[in-house]
Amino acid sequence: MLRNGTIAPQPLLLGLYLVVGAGYSTANASDGKNKHYVKHNSITKDEVITVSRKRLSDVERTERQLATIPGGTSVIDSKEVLKSRNMTNADALALQPGVFAQSSGGGDGLRLSIRGSGIQTGVNYFRSGLLMMFDGLPVTIPAGTPYELFEPLGLRSIEVLRGANAFDYGGLQLGGGINYNSLTGRQAQTYQARIEGGSFGYLKEQISSGKVIGQSDYYISITNSYRVGYQDNTRATSFGVEANFGYHFNDQIETRVFFRYRQTQNGYPGFLTRDQILSDPTQSQAPYRAIAAKRIQPGSKFYADMTTIHFNDDSTLRLGLDFQDAPIDIEQQSAATIWLYQAIGAVADYQRHDRLFGRTSNTDIGYLGSHDITGWEKIRVRVSGALGAELAGKGAGGFTGGSTFNSYSSLPIGALLSSYNYGGADDILHASNNTEIVHHVWLTLAGALDHEARSANVTYPTQSGVETQSVNFVPRAGLRWVTSSHATLYANVSRSLQPPNDWNYMTGHYYDTGRIQAGLSSGATKLRNQTATTYEVGSTGDFWRNHWSVSYYYSNVRNELLTVQTAASQASGTQIYGNATPTVHQGVEASLNTDLVKWDGNTLSLRQAYTWQDFHYKNDANFGRNRLPGIPEHFYQGELHLETKAGFYAGFTAQVSSHVAGSYDDTYYAPAYHIFNMNLGYDWPGKQRQIFLSFNNLTNTHYASIVVPGYQAKGQQLAVFQPGDGFGVFAGASLGFN
Repeated sequence: MLRNGTIAPQPLLLGLYLVVGAGYSTANASDGKNKHYVKHNSITKDEVITVSRKRLSDVERTERQLATIPGGTSVIDSKEVLKSRNMTNADALALQPGVFAQSSGGGDGLRLSIRGSGIQTGVNYFRSGLLMMFDGLPVTIPAGTPYELFEPLGLRSIEVLRGANAFDYGGLQLGGGINYNSLTGRQAQTYQARIEGGSFGYLKEQISSGKVIGQSDYYISITNSYRVGYQDNTRATSFGVEANFGYHFNDQIETRVFFRYRQTQNGYPGFLTRDQILSDPTQSQAPYRAIAAKRIQPGSKFYADMTTIHFNDDSTLRLGLDFQDAPIDIEQQSAATIWLYQAIGAVADYQRHDRLFGRTSNTDIGYLGSHDITGWEKIRVRVSGALGAELAGKGAGGFTGGSTFNSYSSLPIGALLSSYNYGGADDILHASNNTEIVHHVWLTLAGALDHEARSANVTYPTQSGVETQSVNFVPRAGLRWVTSSHATLYANVSRSLQPPNDWNYMTGHYYDTGRIQAGLSSGATKLRNQTATTYEVGSTGDFWRNHWSVSYYYSNVRNELLTVQTAASQASGTQIYGNATPTVHQGVEASLNTDLVKWDGNTLSLRQAYTWQDFHYKNDANFGRNRLPGIPEHFYQGELHLETKAGFYAGFTAQVSSHVAGSYDDTYYAPAYHIFNMNLGYDWPGKQRQIFLSFNNLTNTHYASIVVPGYQAKGQQLAVFQPGDGFGVFAGASLGFN
């Protein structure tokens, strides 16, 4: 359970889902077409030079680079994602083994987890447990990752590096890292427009332009979206600008400047019980509807530059710097919580390729840093007068596990109730070497020196706080055996480190009922860094028309950072953060892709991704070996896809989830579900024109897509679920030209 405001997975379900068929094969060297958006390669960098004579695309080069990592990785080709709806990042991250990504009410606040990362925080929070990046530059700061900047349009690819396989980027977290690679003027159309829309009042528009001009190039994309929502009070809007400008000084030196701006607003419906999800998932909790509860990101900004220097001795130096400004206005209860985070990030990465005793040896030495410049939170009265008193009397609709509305009827709107300051720094020096010790057998040795600092302080109406810092060594070792040009085996052992987000420390202490601030945080609690030792084995390869990728991992986790609503915290509508007793995270991440039939330039393929996730306590005093709630044990996604040389394509997809515990005592569950979707489209051969028509949740299944667990159900219906969308029809079109 949690220590220091402290908690506690259920026994294994009998058997595993059988993953059969699947598919896709790697791109044919003869036609150079990349037809699917996940590919894993067994070919090393040196082998590419001798075997492949065609010009590699940016996505293929990324795949080749990640293929040298002894662990689970994948690359998403955005060209394939664009063949259907791109509403949120849940669409972009679909069909990825090991990735659980679900949208909340069609907004940007995803439930995003890899290997159990981020299960300690709900939706509409800063993301935790993953290093999130734009073009190799860190977006993750000591507060976590602000999610609103991650617009899925305007990308050329997404790298998914599960677990310690994000090490060379400086990713030391349990879940690993995700790197979003932007389109540039070298891949984009000079003029492009896209529109998609459909059910639930959904409309999304994009215009963009990219071009090469001499030694420079530019790309700019403007997006705007609106959605009324499937569930009541989930209206979502966004507007964003993404731009970059690159300049090649010569063959050795190039630089690229990046800018992102995005503002979002997402309605907040509260959480529902299991029976409410099954009977009417479109409803919201009445108090939230009464005050039009919502979360606003009024305009987050990201400025960055990455300069690359290529040396004559086959080495490369990358130097990057970024600044981000993330204001937040959370208007979900009687009081509004207003935040501002400003942070600076930096990367320096030196890569070189040598010969050691006649064998290829690749070395990477780097630095990743992220420092808070400004971090504060202010809580002000939002609802006053008669409505505030009425909401205080109603609570959150009487649902156990819901939030309580305090009455501030005696205070004017805008009155300051409490304020907090936050700070932190992450400095990571990392080095790795990947050497071919015998023919086709590669040894990877790596280590990182990590400095973490955090501070959290109450500044009003009382003053108190906590400051902490630590220096840690994080090692990694791996083996990769390229058994043939068609198969690779790998194994690795690594440590991971995840400090709490700086705002997590403001937990466990609350003002008493005698004050107007009753239930608000009155002080900070010291928390420990979460650490883990992870063992991973796996394989990638292709045989005949099949391509497979499979990894098994086992993590011994100490001081896991978890969050829960306890019986005491429910009374004040708060959550408690704390370190758990020892836990285990283990699982299987598998994809199997098959070209079922190929004829005259046409292909019928089957693509599948399966994730088994067993996260449980080792021997907790309260919960024994219970499974950690919030994430399904079994999660499967599959697509039967037809691609024709005439340009027509069609896909039928299935998403299957086992039931999900909604409480730490493992007595209350969201039901298992099966979701089926269909997508049809036409891509004009040789032209940048495309149309598509999508049918989602064909059977109109009522299901909970997101679970943020309570403490103990004890036979009660906890309001801890948010529903997925019902049946919907969506259409889109894209037009581009030079």
